[in-house]
Amino acid sequence: MSFSILVAEDEKITLKHLIYALQKEGYAARGVSDGLQALKCMEEGHFDVVVTDIKMPGMDGISLLERIKERWPETEVIMITGFGSIDSAVEAMKTGAYDYLTKPFNLDELILKVSKIVEKKSLENKNVALKINLGINRQLPPFIARSKRMLQVVDIIESISSSDCNVIITGESGTGKGLVAKLIHYTGVRQDEPFIAVNCAIFTEQLLASELFGHEKGAFTGAVTAKKGLLEIADRGTLFLDEIAEMPPSLQAKLLKVIEDREFFRVGGTRPIKVDVRFIAATNQNLRGLIEAGKFRRDLYYRLNVMEIYIPPLRERKEDIVPLSRHFLKKHARAANREIRGFTREALDVLKSYSYPGNVRELENVIERAVILEKTGYIRPESLPVTMQLFRIETVSPDSIKTVDELTRDYAMKILDLVGGNRTKAAEMLGISRTSLWRILKEE
Repeated sequence: MSFSILVAEDEKITLKHLIYALQKEGYAARGVSDGLQALKCMEEGHFDVVVTDIKMPGMDGISLLERIKERWPETEVIMITGFGSIDSAVEAMKTGAYDYLTKPFNLDELILKVSKIVEKKSLENKNVALKINLGINRQLPPFIARSKRMLQVVDIIESISSSDCNVIITGESGTGKGLVAKLIHYTGVRQDEPFIAVNCAIFTEQLLASELFGHEKGAFTGAVTAKKGLLEIADRGTLFLDEIAEMPPSLQAKLLKVIEDREFFRVGGTRPIKVDVRFIAATNQNLRGLIEAGKFRRDLYYRLNVMEIYIPPLRERKEDIVPLSRHFLKKHARAANREIRGFTREALDVLKSYSYPGNVRELENVIERAVILEKTGYIRPESLPVTMQLFRIETVSPDSIKTVDELTRDYAMKILDLVGGNRTKAAEMLGISRTSLWRILKEE
């Protein structure tokens, strides 16, 4: 774990020794001479630990501690105090300081306290580290899970890792259902077997049948050779059926038979083909509602829904926005060969205040765009879409406060108006499909 440490100390010799000792241990350490400079550094970049003297000119250590805990509560603070100010240090710990050092102190004491913070954060992030790196050996994108609700999703993934049950993943477009499907496979008992994905929404009924079941030569016009279907290719592995709600009823019946009998026929074929496949399905629609409307088979739903995993929208897991943003920044800065080190505090405030109708996919689009536009070493609000900066909840009476869905619809309408009513462009800007945009605009 790479740790960055900020030291605020007005005694130049002490500051020099502290920085040297920390850098010798491999930490990225930076030093300033007062609290105001420290605060400016905090606003420009991320620090895991701040080591600060209590008595400094300008802003003292106690005031700095209060500001840090108010704005960056995850940053740990170690106070430095003289023997006569121990009471102040104890009071600082009540305010949220991790620990304190009494002058004169041995540098080994500081290193020990910092190493304990490293260990503490490592333990706190045990789940996160595991979740972020799930499937990393399979070259999968990292799975960022800092919020309680997403950690619950990861707990479910871990709990079924030794199981072979079928799974339905639900949630809005852009929340990461496809990534969750891959993680289920690559952390499960079939991880060394094929993972095959098919989007049920992009094929006609005939083509989808051919994709899934394959076909024999001459089965239909254009079938000049026999072709294996995805079910055969996924044998002993996992078949991921994305947008399962879009599967035509006739194919739903055939899929149900495959799940029940573990065999099927190619299109135009007469020989049954045995398969052993795990099924993971995903949808952004309400399958129970579709069942009641007669558009989705109840028996297929229960065959697939041995375990259901709901991925909450990004607006309901705000804790994930900053770590996701930092991940996307590293990814796209590297791809664009740009030296961008982080976000300004104001930019992070804009990112955290937005509702993301396009969810994680929209956030990544926003960060990729900002990397292209930014001309400094940190992403500023000026590099974020103007529409994000305008998306603010104004001070209103309690009776007129809008719901998140209403705000999302209002924002989508603004985007639509911005592009002259072109729904394709509006959906692209939002990072969602035309179908999802249509649903947002339709909801009253």
